[in-house]
Amino acid sequence: MSLPSGWTEKTSQANGKTYYLNTLTNASQWDRPEEPAADGVRASHLLVKHKDSRRPSSWKEQNITRTKEEALKILAQHRARIEKEEVTFAELATTESDCSSAKRGGDLGVFTRGQMQRPFEEATYRLRVGQLSEVVDTDSGVHIILRTG
Repeated sequence: MSLPSGWTEKTSQANGKTYYLNTLTNASQWDRPEEPAADGVRASHLLVKHKDSRRPSSWKEQNITRTKEEALKILAQHRARIEKEEVTFAELATTESDCSSAKRGGDLGVFTRGQMQRPFEEATYRLRVGQLSEVVDTDSGVHIILRTG
């Protein structure tokens, strides 16, 4: 029986067992896939929350009180520093993002349609790999997104 499109069968060098590789995302799994591989994207983001965010707290601040306008100004300053190459996206996300992905330089890994809030998803899919978004507004706060794959 052939595999659904986008999957390749491999053998683990560590234990000799068969596993399956998604050729679109390079994700692997032990269970034989039943559906075609999903075409995912990979992105990093830098999130600045504000008092009207869905959950106005983060690993950095227990109670976020800034306004949305203040969050937008902060994000614009971050974006400018990245564009001027004063700092890398990952370096800034690590210290400034209100998301727990900060510990990975803002990396969210691979995701497919329907996994993220719609404005975030749409903005990410419109970007080219290596492109930095303008401000993206979601229920979580305001973001800049770097598409990485």
